[in-house]
Amino acid sequence: MKKVEDYIRTIADFPHEGIMFRDVTTLFADPRGFRMAIDQLLHPYAGVRFDKVVGLEARGFILGGAVAHQLSAGFVPIRKKGKLPGRVISESYTLEYGEAVVEVHDDALQAGEKVLVVDDLLATGGTAEAGIKLCERLGAEVIGCAFIVDLPDLGGRAKLESLGMEVHALCAYAGL
Repeated sequence: MKKVEDYIRTIADFPHEGIMFRDVTTLFADPRGFRMAIDQLLHPYAGVRFDKVVGLEARGFILGGAVAHQLSAGFVPIRKKGKLPGRVISESYTLEYGEAVVEVHDDALQAGEKVLVVDDLLATGGTAEAGIKLCERLGAEVIGCAFIVDLPDLGGRAKLESLGMEVHALCAYAGL
């Protein structure tokens, strides 16, 4: 029986030499693999009520939409700066090579709403941390964070857990 990681392609030296890129598009393209991933992302949260699923740009939109559908919850995208129309709040975070900013509509979440944050990959945790901060600034309660891939050597899981977050990942890869 195939596991989620059997559907994930590894591409050496992308986007830079020495990086082993974990490509989940091959997982998304396979109906059985994609369904398996969505089911497994939801499994730890059986019986938990979520008001919204927050997807982090960009592959988190694909996963988050499917997860939200299964949970009968709303979906909220957290986007890169300048991609959302209307009033937004912003959060900056550090990347390996600089700084980035993500945004969410200022009315996307209501105080007290229970939220699940979803993305394809957890590396350093910067994007996820920024997304969590945006949710909390709007008064939502982040119940958990779910990812397809964890790269534990980069410290993202530890960072999110130090914030008190429950982190769920379907598979992990050592190294970069």
